[in-house]
Amino acid sequence: MIYVVKKGDTLEVISAITNVPVWKIVYDNQIQNKDRIVPGQALLVLQEGEQPGRTKEMTVGGYAYPFIEPAVLEQALPAMKELPVFSYGFTFEGDLVPPQQDDLWLVEAAWNRGVQPLLVLTPFSQGAFNNQLVKVIVENASIQDRVIAGLLETVRDRGYAGVNIDFEYILPENQVRYAEFVGRVRRIMNENGYRVSVALAPKTSDDQRGLLVEGLDYALLGENADAVFLMTYEWGYTYGPPMAVAPLDKVRQVVEYALTRIPREKIILGIPNYGYDWPLPYESGITRAATIGNVEAVNIAAENGASIEYAQISRAPWFTYKRSGIEHVVWFEDVRSIEAKLELAAVYRLLGVWYWNIMRPFWAGWLLSK
Repeated sequence: MIYVVKKGDTLEVISAITNVPVWKIVYDNQIQNKDRIVPGQALLVLQEGEQPGRTKEMTVGGYAYPFIEPAVLEQALPAMKELPVFSYGFTFEGDLVPPQQDDLWLVEAAWNRGVQPLLVLTPFSQGAFNNQLVKVIVENASIQDRVIAGLLETVRDRGYAGVNIDFEYILPENQVRYAEFVGRVRRIMNENGYRVSVALAPKTSDDQRGLLVEGLDYALLGENADAVFLMTYEWGYTYGPPMAVAPLDKVRQVVEYALTRIPREKIILGIPNYGYDWPLPYESGITRAATIGNVEAVNIAAENGASIEYAQISRAPWFTYKRSGIEHVVWFEDVRSIEAKLELAAVYRLLGVWYWNIMRPFWAGWLLSK
């Protein structure tokens, strides 16, 4: 099902070996130039009508902004059961703030494909997470009342199937109150037929330090939500040193800790649908990586004559190349790394997987996730 290109391979050779037509290999893997495949490139090779069946017992979802390109959305939706729509915010007075672009078309597109759209609530202010907004909402009952009333009205009016709460940088002193807020949203939403999930930054112990995790009590949040979404990505990130975005060994550590605090049937594993391109040498605080799509990464390798390697511990593809005299290193996801994460979710019998996010094309990934 997954064929790794060897030096000297052509699509005609691979087609003869796998008995899958060249046109289908090209289409399924979104190959830009069929005469330029890359050594080390992982190809999803499916017979006509063949379904991988990797997620039969799992729910699959993916976050999307309302400005997603319709063609990209249409590619992803057949693999999805849930579509968290990013995002609604709120003011310090408790008024709900809708996305800048209209979200109704996205809600309708989801339902038309049998996919449940979910309203994502974030404490966004001027394009960034604001923990003072979190502080206000968890400490002020009247503000909570106003936000929850607005949520319920919006979910009903816009046709959402539920709510996903994604609060980040929660202050440690607000840990318990935040979990109680999630529980209150859940009770009210459940009474009206809606489910509530909560997004959690990756954590591996109760006493782990850091701005992203100190305000999160996995056990309390697991009790107070219908499901939890583990944001198991961003080990490799824009300003960090080059490494895999979601190394499987690191992801496994988070899952194993979460399972000691949260029932497995509530846990959704996060999978990134993107990679990073770092210029070298890396200098802390100075180097900034460019965010790229998985299909784009392979095209960069092809354009620059690079060969793709595969890290066995992190279970992630990477390569180096040189352009305009500058060395680069790229880490991204391919069907091998996605399959490894799907297998991890299956082995631990988790509720499912969600992608952050489906804004970039990755047809082979969606085929594998059906």
